[in-house]
Amino acid sequence: MLVKGNDQMRILAVVLLASVLSGPALAKLPPPSEEAKAKAAETAAKAAWSGKVGAYQLCMSMDRVAAAYRSTAASASPASASSAPAAPIATPACADPGAYAAAVPAGDKPLEAAGAHSPAAMATSPPSGKATSAEITGPRK
Repeated sequence: MLVKGNDQMRILAVVLLASVLSGPALAKLPPPSEEAKAKAAETAAKAAWSGKVGAYQLCMSMDRVAAAYRSTAASASPASASSAPAAPIATPACADPGAYAAAVPAGDKPLEAAGAHSPAAMATSPPSGKATSAEITGPRK
């Protein structure tokens, strides 16, 4: 099928416009902040854990299906001596991934360790002295 002159120009214009507009999309983005990196790592860890949970659930369902098949195959097997049942293939046990636990970055300290609840400084004089409030704060300015 041949394309007419006007159609060729339209196609060329569309291709040219698309290439010009895609230039900014290919520009280099600034590097992500530490917070964005931590959030991306947390998302990746949660996705990996979700994959492990899915694999565990699949393994458990396959075990149930295999057990049901073995029980029905054993009861419905023909009494012929020529077909001996094959030995089941040993497979690894299903590994439960456990509950999701968010990883705490090593650099973050809990508030107690960061000094948020630090004790007051040591007193250098008894709290009940003979000085009046005016003597302690000094003259008015």
